[in-house]
Amino acid sequence: MKKFTRRSKIIIFILLCPVFLSFSANGPADEEAGFVQDMLNTHYAILPDAPALKKYELQVSGTGFCRYKKYYQSGKQEYFSFHFLKYKAADYVGNNTSGTLYLHTLNDDVIVQTYKERRGGDIDSMATSLAIPLKNMEPEDLELLQEKFRQLQAKLR
Repeated sequence: MKKFTRRSKIIIFILLCPVFLSFSANGPADEEAGFVQDMLNTHYAILPDAPALKKYELQVSGTGFCRYKKYYQSGKQEYFSFHFLKYKAADYVGNNTSGTLYLHTLNDDVIVQTYKERRGGDIDSMATSLAIPLKNMEPEDLELLQEKFRQLQAKLR
């Protein structure tokens, strides 16, 4: 069998570069997703009447997924997830100091998973909205956030 020459190695490498680079490509809406994630994490509020929340994770990916995990002191975990293609509208209930942002979907498109529930074990269900507690939200921030939601959804189509 004929050995690969230096020239044939270079040609093969050049042909394979696009294949390897395609695996590292960002999502179609990374800028909007990054802005939304930063805004939600910056204004996130732990509610005083909620059970002892140990930590939370709130992620919005460039491919359009919104994931929200809550970890409680008791070991209970709640996980919410939906894709922005299913996003319908957002409502904010509260004032400038504190409130809750409700992200509504077209149907039962929010995946809800509860782990280590004391009474029911692990529970899987679906919901029509996702509630995120926020603080220090000005009306301009809410308008900007909703505009980014629409842009994110448009780029995903």
